[in-house]
Amino acid sequence: MASRTVCRVFQRRFASAVAAQRPSLAEVRSQRNAVFSREQARQRALYPRIEKIEVSMQGPGLDGALLVMNKGMSTPLSCARHLTEHHVTNSALALVDGEPWPLHQPLTHSCSLTLLTFKDNDPTLVNEVYWRSCAALLGQVLETAFKDDYTVELLSTREVPVLSGAFCCDVVLDPQLDSWTPSEESLRSLTRGAQQLIHQDLAWEPLEVAPSVALEAFSHSRCKQEEVEQKASQNPKGTVMLYRCGDHVLLSGGPLVARTGLCSQYEVTALHSLGQGSWGLHRRAQGLSLPLRLQAHHTVWRKLRQRAEKLVDVPGPEVAAPPSPPNSPQLPASH
Repeated sequence: MASRTVCRVFQRRFASAVAAQRPSLAEVRSQRNAVFSREQARQRALYPRIEKIEVSMQGPGLDGALLVMNKGMSTPLSCARHLTEHHVTNSALALVDGEPWPLHQPLTHSCSLTLLTFKDNDPTLVNEVYWRSCAALLGQVLETAFKDDYTVELLSTREVPVLSGAFCCDVVLDPQLDSWTPSEESLRSLTRGAQQLIHQDLAWEPLEVAPSVALEAFSHSRCKQEEVEQKASQNPKGTVMLYRCGDHVLLSGGPLVARTGLCSQYEVTALHSLGQGSWGLHRRAQGLSLPLRLQAHHTVWRKLRQRAEKLVDVPGPEVAAPPSPPNSPQLPASH
């Protein structure tokens, strides 16, 4: 009995020593923000003189409308502000010359512009982007859920079809939590964290950068650095896309919607164990959400939630089978 007590004390002291050596979450976020802001300022300085571009608006009631905007400064959201409040509040994504374009990304040439909403005749694209954005929001919540008590490593976010029933975020938690099974209250705590970010209506700011910039931003994460290198090698332009939401900087494989406030009903439904992987015990956090002005009756939501609790099978590298349920005491997630 005494030896087990001494062992536990030693483990706690060792974990504390390791935690003291790594930078705090606040320091890591501050460093990523500094890199993001510096590169954003550099890119804006590429347009020292105001040059005009013509933006041809497409869409119901807009065909033929021509806006004269500022090159490298005006965004699709800037264009929406020249239209109606409806376009400002309901637009989630844009098409620039037919290509997906984040609402906050500056326009760099004369183009045609279509503003997309969740109630378009064909919302397939905007729904896919919304699903990716919900996963990004879940990652942001997970990264701060345990404060500085435990490490959290967000893994590469895999594209998950909306028809899968849940969006996903793969993560590796601190090894001290390998025996932890989240309770319903832990999931509710994560849901509350997401709802707070939704209530703040934060913009998802896009920034296309060279790999060297992204590698500097994620200098504290070897996992993210490998993801940067992989995404850059797959992009013909050799660049990667960063986003900033509040003080959270993330790497994204595609466009995100304009702001967190476009999310409405949102719930974290599960945190599954996937078994040991490259970075430790891989887990898959899952959630369910509906966008603003698209509400589901509570009975329908309950059925959707039950489906979203089941493990989503995402094609990818094989991992070991999930371990047997542990007998160790459950640890609550930090609020």
